[in-house]
Amino acid sequence: MDKFVIDQAEGLRRLLAREGSRVIAVTGGPGAPGRTTAVINLAAALTAQGKDVLIIDECLGPRSVSGLLGGVRGAGNFAAVMRGEMALDEAVGRHALGFGVLAASREHRAQYTSAQLNKVLTGPADFVLIDAQLDAEGALSPLAMHAHDLLIVMRVSAQAITDAYACMKRLHFAHAIGQFRVLANHIEHGPEAQAAFENLAGVASRYLTVSIENAGCVAADPHMPRAVQLSRCIVDAFPSTAAARDFRHVAAELPHWPMRPALSARSSGSGRSSFAEAVAADSAQASASKVETAPAGVAAAAVSALASAQAGHGNAAESFVSTVTGVPSAPASAHAGWRADPPVPRPTPQHA
Repeated sequence: MDKFVIDQAEGLRRLLAREGSRVIAVTGGPGAPGRTTAVINLAAALTAQGKDVLIIDECLGPRSVSGLLGGVRGAGNFAAVMRGEMALDEAVGRHALGFGVLAASREHRAQYTSAQLNKVLTGPADFVLIDAQLDAEGALSPLAMHAHDLLIVMRVSAQAITDAYACMKRLHFAHAIGQFRVLANHIEHGPEAQAAFENLAGVASRYLTVSIENAGCVAADPHMPRAVQLSRCIVDAFPSTAAARDFRHVAAELPHWPMRPALSARSSGSGRSSFAEAVAADSAQASASKVETAPAGVAAAAVSALASAQAGHGNAAESFVSTVTGVPSAPASAHAGWRADPPVPRPTPQHA
């Protein structure tokens, strides 16, 4: 009953103040956190719930949405919509499961104004999921700036957590984004994922002054590679698997996320600050304080090392700054790296 009332209230708010769809930009750090497969499976799960879903594919190539689905006819009509030659509902390529796909390359996005780009977001779709491509400085495209929520897909490993934090840091200083949602993907152990999220949220809150909301987690599933080979999403191909159930759970909670203004409306528009300057200022601020180490475990150790780097602890700080800025630091010693266990305390020598 309570959830039904919430649905009604959310629906009323959207009817009274709706200028388009609920737009969610999905991105993540470099590597393969599973961002595109997450977009596809969330779209399939939302469509199965009766929602009208449109995927905007900014990351073209063999690992794009269309590439993973074996091609979607009509998905490349973005320019025709912008020129007014086609209506949005005619231009969108429809997948067999019912959701739409529209490819938007960097060249096509760059030549239109924000008002023109908004055309593709004012259609009948309930949800627009943007597989967002970040630029060289880690910033969103003008199209993705219309998103109401920014979802970061992250795996739970030392490098993946560092990459996700770096991604959020760049986006924060590029657009003054104060809140992110994080989806933990390919999870082996739930408690470790929760510990990683809590520690990452603490570090981001303390040093970036941003909040991180937990969007959920998706289990590591051996059926996922097979679904990709079949050019299908796991929600459709293997609906009884753990990953499929997790995607359906995230999709069921997604409509109840609080509705916020688009990122473009929240951005100050006063110009983006230099990311290197932001890192330097952040390190200077962090050097005045210390962070408690995280619990043992691979993910927690990664966040602990992250916190140590933020606090300016020697080689760890140099390594972390090198990771987020892309500027190589001096060669590290042979034993440098992430520690899974805290160091053993040494006895203090007694002096006569």
